[in-house]
Amino acid sequence: MIFKIIILSLLAFMIYNLFRAMIIMNKNDPNQPSMSKFIGRRVIVSVALIILLLVGILTGVITPNPHP
Repeated sequence: MIFKIIILSLLAFMIYNLFRAMIIMNKNDPNQPSMSKFIGRRVIVSVALIILLLVGILTGVITPNPHP
């Protein structure tokens, strides 16, 4: 159960960074942090999420659906 909570929290963090980057892109304020900072965080979290899912499937913590 804790594994699924970690996955959901990482997905929520990805969505948060996506919207933060969108807000900065629309404001176009030079004093704000760079949009690439939030996009980079999103990419790092997505890579970590894929690795976490692969480890979960390989260890048997997560069982994939056998029927598509």
